[in-house]
Amino acid sequence: MNGTAASLAEVKTLIETHPAPQVELLLCPPATLIAQAVDLTSDHAMGIGAQDCHAAPSGAYTGDISAPMLADTGASAVLLGHSERRDYHNETSALVAEKVMAAWAAGLTAVICLGEALTDREAAQTLDVIADQLDTSLPDGATGENTVIAYEPIWAIGTGHTPTDAQIAEVHDFLRRRLTDRLGGDTADAIRLLYGGSVKPANAAEIFAISNVDGALVGGASLKATDFSAIIQALENAD
Repeated sequence: MNGTAASLAEVKTLIETHPAPQVELLLCPPATLIAQAVDLTSDHAMGIGAQDCHAAPSGAYTGDISAPMLADTGASAVLLGHSERRDYHNETSALVAEKVMAAWAAGLTAVICLGEALTDREAAQTLDVIADQLDTSLPDGATGENTVIAYEPIWAIGTGHTPTDAQIAEVHDFLRRRLTDRLGGDTADAIRLLYGGSVKPANAAEIFAISNVDGALVGGASLKATDFSAIIQALENAD
């Protein structure tokens, strides 16, 4: 919940800095700015996504936004199951799965967020939590075109604390194996796995070098073009 029309200046700067990006870029602004961001990036490779959607295509849900409405604005993707939605809005993985199917039906790519709390990590239950969230949040029919998985340890979001390389690798390798067991190797390999949780210019290159980390779900560092640009450059250099 950050940004007004004035914030679009940061998007303009990002476009000017990266006129021909060598990696996939997706920006998910607040709903009030989606249409303007789509217009601003119409001649650029950057995609524009949303931060959430309702599971129903329409109806008496005052204040909510459906996946078809997002697609109508020109959005190409939507974040679903972000830890803040799961926590503050009590969203279950079953509801996330319904939203994923709604996103797919509207032609949107679903970026499904998973992550454990500090209590889970301390109780050595991280992989159990991640397995349950993945299995329940991801409906049948996932492909590399319609699905992205983002691992965001809740205890690392906005805290400045980042898991060790080994901890990140453990979860990402686990996710790839679990996707392979369920979907088959080719499909699983095509699904991008992002890491999210205090990704910033200072640690981006190190994170991108970790096994099965295909990119980043960037939070606070995406609010400033200079910070986001440095992370983009780190990923381009990693490739």
